[in-house]
Amino acid sequence: MSDRTIAVIGGTGDQGFGLVLRWAKAGEKVIIGSRQQQKAEDAAKKAREILGGSVSVSGMENSKAAAAADIIVMSVPFAAHVDMIKSVTDSIKPDDIFVDVVVPLSTAVGGGASTALGVWEGSAAQQAVRLLPPHTKIASAFHNVVAESLQDLKRDIDCDVIVCGDSQEARKVVMDLAKKIPGVRPVDGGRLENSRIVEQMTALLIGINIRYKVSEAGIRITGLPPAS
Repeated sequence: MSDRTIAVIGGTGDQGFGLVLRWAKAGEKVIIGSRQQQKAEDAAKKAREILGGSVSVSGMENSKAAAAADIIVMSVPFAAHVDMIKSVTDSIKPDDIFVDVVVPLSTAVGGGASTALGVWEGSAAQQAVRLLPPHTKIASAFHNVVAESLQDLKRDIDCDVIVCGDSQEARKVVMDLAKKIPGVRPVDGGRLENSRIVEQMTALLIGINIRYKVSEAGIRITGLPPAS
């Protein structure tokens, strides 16, 4: 069991819950965060029932979940991004790592999921920089991993995860988290500003899924050396 604790804010949603399952199964201590304590506890109970054994999954209200964690993962719809960050800002400690999984899809304003919104700061992750304490180490990752694939624990994930962040330490930690998910290969995406490219690829992949009538189209970066 890992000594660190991961809080997944939005862990009751499809993708957030999938990440919870994968990390808890890999031996990480995970807290599901939600606006409602009971909803978080119910999701944690469901995760424990699915995984069995001695996994460590609990549920808390968002601010309490963030305060109890070393790594805070934000996995919410873009429409809730600002409010959810504001709800945990006072709970973030100087050594914490904040991982933004949010994609600015047009669904936030009544549009389609295959279209991305322009964000004034450049990306959802860069928007988080404006809202979080200056000391926060921020990375972006897991945008292009399909929720259904994450929750299907019998299968490996066929997708690379591009990790962006201005802190090399944060990128390294998040790449290690990606390796915990069978089939995932982490790719160092460099500075946080590159997140705008990765986020927008999600809308592209959704469109590809629709046109090809599939549900698990992902990305693979070719020409790289084998993952260590």
